[in-house]
Amino acid sequence: MEMEQKLDPELRVFFSVLPTKNFADVTARRHLLLEECKAKKSPPNPNVFISERYIQGGEGAPNIRVKMYEPMDKSGLLPGLLWIHGGGYFLGAPEMDDDLCQRFAEEAHCVVLSVDYRLAPEHPFPAGLEDCYASLTWLFQHAAEVGVDPSRLAIAGASAGGGLCAALALLARDCKGPSLRFQMPLYPMMDDRNVTPSSYEITDTRIWNREANLLGWEMYLGTRDGTEISAYAAPARATDLSGLPPTYTCVGSADLFRDETIDYVMKLSQAGVPTEFHLYPGGYHGFEVVCPQAEISQRATRQYVDALKRAFQK
Repeated sequence: MEMEQKLDPELRVFFSVLPTKNFADVTARRHLLLEECKAKKSPPNPNVFISERYIQGGEGAPNIRVKMYEPMDKSGLLPGLLWIHGGGYFLGAPEMDDDLCQRFAEEAHCVVLSVDYRLAPEHPFPAGLEDCYASLTWLFQHAAEVGVDPSRLAIAGASAGGGLCAALALLARDCKGPSLRFQMPLYPMMDDRNVTPSSYEITDTRIWNREANLLGWEMYLGTRDGTEISAYAAPARATDLSGLPPTYTCVGSADLFRDETIDYVMKLSQAGVPTEFHLYPGGYHGFEVVCPQAEISQRATRQYVDALKRAFQK
């Protein structure tokens, strides 16, 4: 079946004019993504204050750049969200999610910390995850300073950011780190094995496809030398999901990550973790970001923003 035939009708119209993407040229792809972010940049939300700072990284690691988004009508201690951007573990920056983080801050009335973690291939696993854990720990330890309630912390991310979110939840549980109220790994990149039906099904070069996924995992995992892959690198390998925080996730039916997301939801549910899941018919990878004007995109975004809001109100 041609890719267009799998898509939601509104998404199909926009999809037909998407350009082919070359992920192999990392430098060029990073530059193009930065230019796309600048071109799509919206005016700042007057109800949200945005700042930037550098926080201490893990032992022996460099300082980490983070962006903070705070409601202007901030009073008392607010919930805190650590947001992790996507990009296949080798692309991306906090700026690509400015609009979404402002929306989280305003509608879920929380402080958002968006982390500029180190990217592969220059910094393969575990560098990115270490930066996320250091950022979560910093948010917990400096909660009073930034006006956050340390008992209401959540983590979230999309795509590779969703994979890092799922890995971070495992790491925080196992290391007895900050307690998490909620996690929201959206269409997460979490299975390096690439053996699910959907990982073979999606080959169209206009979106994140099998070739790009293989490349991303190769760069993120570095030289394997026959060593076993950690569940902190590829959370789909985790065998024990008990004790993880309540979870919300979603994926499109035409997303390469469809099956690994569904597998993750099943394992969470079997482990007794309260889990909400949405499968969007005809949605390709990141459809709500690529085509935000479509009804299905607006619905998907509204539903995960509302999920975060509900989690903080419990």
